[in-house]
Amino acid sequence: MASSGSNPGDIFDMRRLRRLVDLMKEHDLAEINLRQGDQRICLRRGSALPELGAIRSASAAPPVGAPQQPPALPAATAEDGPHITVIKSPMVGTYYAAPNPESPPFVKVGDHVGQETTVCIIEAMKIMNEIESEYEGEVVKVYVENGQPVQYGERIFAIKRS
Repeated sequence: MASSGSNPGDIFDMRRLRRLVDLMKEHDLAEINLRQGDQRICLRRGSALPELGAIRSASAAPPVGAPQQPPALPAATAEDGPHITVIKSPMVGTYYAAPNPESPPFVKVGDHVGQETTVCIIEAMKIMNEIESEYEGEVVKVYVENGQPVQYGERIFAIKRS
């Protein structure tokens, strides 16, 4: 999984991973997602690995050196209606609907999303975390505005599952 080589461009270099884990501890970060070209890495720490329901951070690599994670987010409630899944924020941060101000939003009401479709970005501690849908369906509601702060567990999207 992680190499111990000294390739300066290798994001899986053990010294670099250990430094990232140290930075996470120093700044009390729960998660770091990094991407370099087609390589991705996600480092998490907290009380247990999450079962985030309709939320998944983009990462091809499993968490490394992560002791624990916060409790799982609740699934949609009965008030959401049949076949409705609510995507909730997996962290405290700032919600961004698009990758940059000039780009269209990742998704909007009426769009069809598939599993692993990026639905938004949540910035936490200057780290941009891509949030992906775990379900296939139609976006029926967007609960937050672009640039709005979000709390852990706060509703972001409602998806009518297909």
